[in-house]
Amino acid sequence: MNKNLLPIEAIAAKLNLPGTLYERRSPISAKLSLDLLKDGTYPLLKGGTSPQGDAAAPAGGGRRGKMILVTATTPTASGEGKTVTSIGLVQGLEKIGKSTIITSREPSLGPVFGMKGGAAGGGRSRIEPAEKINLHFHGDFHAITSAHSLLSSLIDSHLFHGNELDLDPNGVTWPRALDMNDRALRNIVVSVTAPHQRQRDGSNRASGFLITAASEIMAILSLASGREDLRRRIARIIIGQNRKGEPVTAGDLRATGPMLALLSEALLPNLVQTTEGTPAMVHCGPFANIAHGTSSVISHEIGLRLADYVVNETGFASDLGFEKYMDLVMPLSGIKPAVAVLVTTVQSVRNQGEGDLERGFAHLEKHIAIVRGFHLPVVVAINRFPNDSDAELDHLKQFCEAHGASFALSEAFAKGGEGAVELAQKVVEVIDANPNVEPVSTYTPNDSVVEKITKVARSVYGADGIELSDLAQQNLARFERWGFGHLPVCIAKTQYSLSDDPKRMGAPTGWTLHVTDVALSAGAGFLVVISGAIMLMPGLPKASRALDIDVDENGDIIGMS
Repeated sequence: MNKNLLPIEAIAAKLNLPGTLYERRSPISAKLSLDLLKDGTYPLLKGGTSPQGDAAAPAGGGRRGKMILVTATTPTASGEGKTVTSIGLVQGLEKIGKSTIITSREPSLGPVFGMKGGAAGGGRSRIEPAEKINLHFHGDFHAITSAHSLLSSLIDSHLFHGNELDLDPNGVTWPRALDMNDRALRNIVVSVTAPHQRQRDGSNRASGFLITAASEIMAILSLASGREDLRRRIARIIIGQNRKGEPVTAGDLRATGPMLALLSEALLPNLVQTTEGTPAMVHCGPFANIAHGTSSVISHEIGLRLADYVVNETGFASDLGFEKYMDLVMPLSGIKPAVAVLVTTVQSVRNQGEGDLERGFAHLEKHIAIVRGFHLPVVVAINRFPNDSDAELDHLKQFCEAHGASFALSEAFAKGGEGAVELAQKVVEVIDANPNVEPVSTYTPNDSVVEKITKVARSVYGADGIELSDLAQQNLARFERWGFGHLPVCIAKTQYSLSDDPKRMGAPTGWTLHVTDVALSAGAGFLVVISGAIMLMPGLPKASRALDIDVDENGDIIGMS
């Protein structure tokens, strides 16, 4: 662990936070109070006036800052340094004298011990204490797993003790959850009775586990606007249907209160710092290929009240976490980004060109077009890797220039904030040059579900159209009958291609998005549209990153980055 971290009181002081608005959890970390969401709270910390000097709170319910949304071109399996670039950017902004904070997701133990390793940045651009953030941290993931598991347990207990709600055991859709890669738990049988016991509802019922980051509880926590909203969302979780074909909710099981008790502390954002002592919030961790892929709405809202610039990373590429922010999170929260930073690398572009950098430019062009399609200005951040040649980097710069895209080289991994000053200056310059940005979403709330999927497939992915399987059509018809046809869509697809085929590189055209299933997340407030073979419970690779992790003689965790 970095031994030169600032005390959490110093980080709070950078944000003008009094001790009444945060709860110290360690010398270098804290939980933030939800009182920061109350209009007028933050301006009062500055003498009763807004940052503009007005007596009233700033427009947007106390917001003063600009959101910078960070996305990327399609990654390789090793990643393109989007997290490192985001952290470097917030450090660069502080170096040029800006009040700033980053809102980042909490890592899942699955990838930490699986293929990816730690997810708190690297080199001189990390969020600290990185090892603790990558592991148990303040226990948020454990709380989410426990709340999810409590609901699973209450369902089977209800079936065992008489099934007063007349739940159809074969219609129960609520799975189990575990924050670890374990392929053996994908498909299980639950409620097995002993030979001498009478058969009960739910005996020998098929079920399975998903990873905690894919749990609806994770999505609910990250989208909730406060404690009462969290209560409402938990209550409306649909766990399955009764034998009449009607939906049954967590509220029907009286599960809301105990689940809320488990999640109450996890709802509070975590305040920490970067390698260079720049304020950082780390909260929630939905994946972007199977969920909406960004940190919590509460952390975004608080960040915009505390700083002039909020750097918010979205998962994977612009076709995934970025699209879902624009089509799901932005309409829900009302928080509109001012600019998008598109991280790319020589290896990403070359990989999408199947080994040819020049051929890969069509892929970069498509991602620039995706961002612009949402009416957002874009800054391309060219993340330098050690093996990149000057000629290759110049080639990327020339392409951006030729296509009218602002760009900057980032060397945040090797140089920290100093290596991202150029990027920070460019981002501020673009924001200042575009003061009246009005970003849009891909579809409207009045579009049908099929229209919503089709618009995303065509406008964002570049498909010709969509095709729904019989199962997807049956489930969609059922959800529409239950009154959920108005919900936005969260499309779960591969992160390795703009298409639904992970092996299809570049910017493919002339293809069809195949929808294999549709699931309902009524508590989160969206329909999960599954395209292709999406794995909700990953497995460990043959040589997992877990084998590199250890603890040294001083008790420090090693081998995680």
